[in-house]
Amino acid sequence: MTTARTVLVTGGNRGIGFAIAEEFLAQGHRVAVTSRSGHGPSGSLTVRADVTDSASIDAAFAEIEATYGAVEVVVANAGITRDTLLMRMSEDDFTSVVDTNLSGAFRVVKRASKGMLKARFGRIVLISSVVGLYGSAGQVNYSASKSGLIGLARSVTRELGARGITANVVAPGFIETDMTAALPEAQQADYQRSIPAGRFATPSEVARVVSWLAGDDAAYISGAVIPVDGGLGMGH
Repeated sequence: MTTARTVLVTGGNRGIGFAIAEEFLAQGHRVAVTSRSGHGPSGSLTVRADVTDSASIDAAFAEIEATYGAVEVVVANAGITRDTLLMRMSEDDFTSVVDTNLSGAFRVVKRASKGMLKARFGRIVLISSVVGLYGSAGQVNYSASKSGLIGLARSVTRELGARGITANVVAPGFIETDMTAALPEAQQADYQRSIPAGRFATPSEVARVVSWLAGDDAAYISGAVIPVDGGLGMGH
């Protein structure tokens, strides 16, 4: 039986984040999600927050702490894309993606670490991407931001590992979400041919890996990058 924890999932209002929140709820945890719009799954506490704004994150944590107690598990999932080729990518295209995907994770982890250090327990899971390891044309900004999460998790592991806190990275490949469903069928088929498993993952397949990393069985795993990509990255 897994101990019930207070869990925060950023960007938990859709896609992978929503599935992660659902999985933690199904396991009996107290779940809060941050969202700029929309809501997390039924049974979760949705708090308005923008990960590019430290004050907004602080207010979100205060609301969660008042309702559920200190955050013990944080899943940094909020992210954006602004895909375009390098020669066309504006400085704002680059910095806005890095500020949300990488600096946003830093802000959330820093705020969460206060309660984790006091409790001498914490689980930090950062949602990266196969693209962070593998690269992708047209995604210099996104790939750099997702790659940076690995350095973040490994440095946090070295700083906080002796305090019962783990920090790991999950790197999903192609997942069945609204985003992939919107791709032309020929492009979807082309992507599937490049994946050894021959299919996209379901969001819940990513969610179960995240919940396992946050649980008691993964207490001695930290600084790891776990691919959930059907063999696409092959250890990249």
